[in-house]
Amino acid sequence: MRIALSQINSHLGDFETNSKKILEQIQSAKDRHCDLVVFPECALMGYHPVDLLEQPYVVEAQLKALKKIETSIPDGITALVGIIAINPNKVGKPFLNSAILISKNKPSKLFSKQLLPTYDVFDEGRHIEPGETAKNFFKFKGQNVLVTICEDIWAWPQRGGHRYQTYGKNPLTQIPKSKVDLVLNLSASPYIPKKQKERQLVVKQTATHFNAPMVYVNMVGAQDELIYDGGSFAVDSKGKILAQACHFEEDLAILDLEKNEGSKKPLVTHEMESIRQAAVLGLKDFVSKSGFEKVHLGLSGGIDSALVACLAVDALGPQNVKAFLLPGPYTSPLSNQLAQKLCENLGIESHSLSINTGFEVLAEELNEKLGPLEFGLTHENLQARIRGNFLMAISNLKGSLLLGTSNKSELAVGYSTLYGDLCAGLLPIGDLLKTQVFELAKHYNSEHELIPLEIITRPPTAELRENQKDEDSLPPYDQLDPVVYKIVEKVKTPKSDLEKRIYNMMMKSEFKRWQAAPILKLSSHAFGRGRRLPITGAYIYP
Repeated sequence: MRIALSQINSHLGDFETNSKKILEQIQSAKDRHCDLVVFPECALMGYHPVDLLEQPYVVEAQLKALKKIETSIPDGITALVGIIAINPNKVGKPFLNSAILISKNKPSKLFSKQLLPTYDVFDEGRHIEPGETAKNFFKFKGQNVLVTICEDIWAWPQRGGHRYQTYGKNPLTQIPKSKVDLVLNLSASPYIPKKQKERQLVVKQTATHFNAPMVYVNMVGAQDELIYDGGSFAVDSKGKILAQACHFEEDLAILDLEKNEGSKKPLVTHEMESIRQAAVLGLKDFVSKSGFEKVHLGLSGGIDSALVACLAVDALGPQNVKAFLLPGPYTSPLSNQLAQKLCENLGIESHSLSINTGFEVLAEELNEKLGPLEFGLTHENLQARIRGNFLMAISNLKGSLLLGTSNKSELAVGYSTLYGDLCAGLLPIGDLLKTQVFELAKHYNSEHELIPLEIITRPPTAELRENQKDEDSLPPYDQLDPVVYKIVEKVKTPKSDLEKRIYNMMMKSEFKRWQAAPILKLSSHAFGRGRRLPITGAYIYP
């Protein structure tokens, strides 16, 4: 048996493009003499449709596209495609997260996911009814094949951790081992650093449990904040990797079970390079799948905006990125020089728009109407909001998507201005701690000085008042970031005075994060869909 692992980039709701891509991949697998081609979870729909499933026409349109695949599939090959199916029962949720087996002139067969995740970014149980893994078998070329979908293989006690505790059982242990000759898994598993090792562990656990080879096919591409990194692979009955697809790109890997071998692509192993490629893919897909072609950003001469500019150029090309220098009354000449130098290094177009006149007029108007005002936070945020107005005006004029430059550390403690630097369509580094921003900037400079060195080495500052430094308002980042990591990603209780102080800052600024732009999820627990805290409440530590 020859099996093709087809990791594709599905566009949610674009059924014409998705079905065309699936048919092309089926033909490509046939041309490579494959008997079976396996696609990712929800390959035809895109993952995840969430509350789009409140509109039945969406699933109906997907099933109409499925009919085209069923009638167009060539002879001599079988495909296993991830879809959203209609629950035939009159009770329960209306839909199933399913895989459908398709062959020319043969009845299709449906297999449905049993374990429906409801943690972090996932809420499948909202619209989807559980299936029964023990029923997910088909006979193929004399082999008993078990179909699993993503979460179904993650409930091993020593591997799945909280998953096993959540579900209370592992559906795979309910299946007689002797019944299984081959395991297939269709996944839409989002990226986080080192996630591939976790996948390899649960796949090896499953393969060795059944003493059977296993195929794991993961989606690639991005949908909203989620990034799917691909990395599909196949193992033998001992867990040894036989076939391996690449990370962050569409790919078609081949497994030959008779020869016990397959095609192998190298994986990204350097963590910072992995994060860079993930962010680039997430940014590229967010922009293109939202219907934009060009982006712009405010370039301050600081490290955050410099990093966003680098990522944008990698994702979209320098011709589709514009930078705007927005000097104000406290912007140093060095900041402008460094920003301009970065634009030259990246080959991107830049423009300078001073906020000085606007700031003077508005500050004077406030003085006249509200009495003489001492310079303070009002005036600092006024500058940020003038910049936001300029950048949003450019969006309206040029049809360009504005990229924000806030990082996770700033978002955590509210070190940002609503309708100012939080103006954006996307925050590409909103899930990177400030210390990670420095690491990634240094990674960009590992071969040559792309980001001017002084941008990396100078103390971070918003330049909204004389001699301002971030550490005037915040703990040093090497103290702040470990606490944010502990409280947000590890969901630990604050203990020390510093941890309680930072926790209180986080809770008081929740209202800002509700109004911030989407981020790209690059960690195990990010601000966004997966972290749903109330805005109001007495959650402050004394």
